[in-house]
Amino acid sequence: MASEASPDVALSAPPKRGSLDEGPALLIVNSKCRMGHEAFPATLAALEARGIPLASSHQLSRHKRMDQVLREALESGVRRIIIGGGDGTLNNALQHLLGREVTLGVLPLGTGNDFARSLGIPPTLEAACDIIAAGYTARVDVGLANGRPFLNAASLGLASAIARRLTPRLKRRVGKLAYPVAAAAELWEHQPFHVRMVTDSGEMEAEVLQLVVGNGRYHGAGNMVTPDATIDDHRLDAYTIAAPSAESGREGTGLGHVQDLSTLARVALSLRRGEHVAHPAVTAVRSAHLYVDAQPPQDINADGELIGHTPVRFELASAALRVYVPAPAPTTH
Repeated sequence: MASEASPDVALSAPPKRGSLDEGPALLIVNSKCRMGHEAFPATLAALEARGIPLASSHQLSRHKRMDQVLREALESGVRRIIIGGGDGTLNNALQHLLGREVTLGVLPLGTGNDFARSLGIPPTLEAACDIIAAGYTARVDVGLANGRPFLNAASLGLASAIARRLTPRLKRRVGKLAYPVAAAAELWEHQPFHVRMVTDSGEMEAEVLQLVVGNGRYHGAGNMVTPDATIDDHRLDAYTIAAPSAESGREGTGLGHVQDLSTLARVALSLRRGEHVAHPAVTAVRSAHLYVDAQPPQDINADGELIGHTPVRFELASAALRVYVPAPAPTTH
């Protein structure tokens, strides 16, 4: 029985029933992700129980091997790609899937699983397999950061610094607590930076603690970019957190650091509900294109992976990826 769509699904267009005769699927499970190793036999059993044939199945730990398996499968005509892992695993596969007539099935086995959350896919293996078996699909946008694709969000500042601390060892040791553990460690050292951002409607400059540019609704294991962001609206949603220490002239001082920490804490408490956009330190922006420069230069974290540094141009590949999503909720008359 197919799972119903989550009420938090970040899609503006209803899913469509795809062809159920797309042939055997390729299954890849990242054995290094939080639940990857133990989930592989359970995934094989769940897919078999739902009548989903597999062309081949692989439990992999290296990106290069994953690239090779994906290339070979696509060249042989496989049209369904099922990937078990976190957002970083999906990001690695993304470059092979863009612009192709293939459908991605998502098994959320990682730490953050923000792409699955934006699609309304529940965080259980059985429910995710139900969704693939039901055959409903949607076309979603893909973000581009200097041409590098990302699914959820790219960030500068605090989130990127946290990503540097999110080692595979930490993720395995503390699981979903890895994000707050890394965040707590980084907060005491984080410094504001100057950002210049050019959007479709104008230009802004500010001293900020963080900038997040979202394709989907979620980042950082369930934090919202903005509460009304969707992953198929052909727009990027972004927000900045201004540094109060810069506005008060206390930047670089102990009191200024306390001001910044207090602001970050207040914003962080409201991120999961999307209420941060009402905070006076937060500025929300919606645009199809964004150009961002920063001083000092900042690392760019996309889907949990560090991919480069500023300056960076953000844009979209609209409706570039087809993915299995929950069936639409039944209408009542």
